[in-house]
Amino acid sequence: MNDNNFKIGITETFPCSYLPNEQERLLIALDERLQNNTSYSLLMSEGFRRSGEQSYRPYCLECHACKSIRVVINRFKASKSQKKSLKRNAHLVLKRSNELKACYFPLYEKYINTCHREGSMYPANIDQFQSFLSSKLTEQIFIETWHEVEGEQQLICVSVIDVLINALSAVYTFYHPNFKAYGLGVFSILTQVNLCKELGFPYLYLGYQIDDCKKMNYKNRYFPYQQFINGKWKLVEKTIKSENHQQKK
Repeated sequence: MNDNNFKIGITETFPCSYLPNEQERLLIALDERLQNNTSYSLLMSEGFRRSGEQSYRPYCLECHACKSIRVVINRFKASKSQKKSLKRNAHLVLKRSNELKACYFPLYEKYINTCHREGSMYPANIDQFQSFLSSKLTEQIFIETWHEVEGEQQLICVSVIDVLINALSAVYTFYHPNFKAYGLGVFSILTQVNLCKELGFPYLYLGYQIDDCKKMNYKNRYFPYQQFINGKWKLVEKTIKSENHQQKK
């Protein structure tokens, strides 16, 4: 990425999708030389993300709330609640695919139209589903979560994952609203952490952490992790206060 002649675009400023009082604009990787797995992986290491075939990074004038975040796999330790999630969902059946199947759409549609009625992706449609989740930039893995009752299986969750040079990137997860109590969002991240371990990858990218946005502030619970701040990855480790400091005098 040392070539300074890459074609990069900057969008016009528009209302932020996550913080109601902020304005947003994006840096877009337009150059055809960036449309491959190697370049996409390097862009990810520079704080970019993708939607469909487009790699982008926030480039806002005033706000710097969006911070790219990645889990450090070889040092990751599940919290008590995360261990409970794994135990609670141990009965679920996990399967993998390397293609975006048409049978995923009904689940995606139900998820978007039930859980994200106020969002820009509502109402869900098949074209949006395909353009948003599929990509020619890189190989993909789809983790299917199945719930089995009396020998019959029901697809209840799908995680869309990009395979980078030395990492996985969690693109999107959607699930059946009736199974919200299972905590499938947390469970899906933990299954992707385990997949990274299996593949020998040091990082799992989770996208952008936005502390003041309820729907985007859940990604900083997988310690230790790194955040991309001022052009560098900063390690964040969990701070555990000793019982002595918590005791009342």
